[in-house]
Amino acid sequence: MGFQYVSNLPSPEEIKDRFPLPAALKALKIERDQAISDVLTGNSDKFLVIIGPCSADNEDSVCDYVNRLVKVQEKTKDRLILVPRIYTNKPRTTGEGYKGMLHQPDPEKKPDMHEGLIAIRRMHMKVFEETGLSTADEMLYPENLTYLDDIMSYIAIGARSVENQQHRLTSSGCEVAVGMKNPTSGDISVMLNSVVAAQQAHDFTYRGWEVKSSGNPLAHTILRGAVNKHGQCIPNYHFEDLFLLHEMYSRRNLQNPACIVDANHSNSNKKFREQIRISKEVLHSRKHSPEILSLVKGLMIESYIEPGCQKVGDGCYGKSITDPCLGWEESERLIYEIAENC
Repeated sequence: MGFQYVSNLPSPEEIKDRFPLPAALKALKIERDQAISDVLTGNSDKFLVIIGPCSADNEDSVCDYVNRLVKVQEKTKDRLILVPRIYTNKPRTTGEGYKGMLHQPDPEKKPDMHEGLIAIRRMHMKVFEETGLSTADEMLYPENLTYLDDIMSYIAIGARSVENQQHRLTSSGCEVAVGMKNPTSGDISVMLNSVVAAQQAHDFTYRGWEVKSSGNPLAHTILRGAVNKHGQCIPNYHFEDLFLLHEMYSRRNLQNPACIVDANHSNSNKKFREQIRISKEVLHSRKHSPEILSLVKGLMIESYIEPGCQKVGDGCYGKSITDPCLGWEESERLIYEIAENC
């Protein structure tokens, strides 16, 4: 019973001192943050595509993937803003399985959180340095935000975290866009409540300090599908779902109504190739309805070099060890189609 204290972890300041963000990248991040903000506030008609592996498990293959992605960004820059998913902590429904690079910098070795903190900062930094694309990650642990906050331009709050008070309050102090997923139950009002909380100012405790936040006007919603009481996946990306969200937004006093549609997870029933069809349907709904056009600002897509997924230790380069992902060729074609139809 009780805890075994394994090691005293380095502070965010110690990690940042060891791996500082160069001045040129600080300036570039400001530009990227503003470009994403302009989409969410309606000051830009560009479309966000938050895309990448389900879990960023290997620095070499992740950097390889994003270096491919940056070439597509250059060709689609007039229409799209691509944000690479560098997801380094993974929520697990039962607590079992690979929990991400933060826990296991090497998925085939034992957990090592000290090395994990170093590994995730180094990987986010390397991606940004090599490609100029600032990153997205999930804020699974609010107390870890400041290890990466100077690199990330987009933060997601997962379906299992969206009702948590600390996630909501920490989101209110973030300086970049934060997307709140609907809970696994699918309750839209819970997701909107989270946006309300994140957009307000708060006083709370954070990393041993009493802190004040000013509220985050870029907090918005992410539709990721739901699971009913029978364990069946219920999608919420259809026209009717998007229009309902628009109506629910209109009844609340929220800044910058905006939604990202997650094309995988319970929307696809984890049938990863369905992400292609789902993305096209969402784009069609935007064309059909001015209300949906103004609300839906982007898509979230799980994609890697090789399609599908594998078990830890199978050794296929660039293939997911968590949820199945689209392969690179399918992903590249899909991004160009999104650029043509958004």
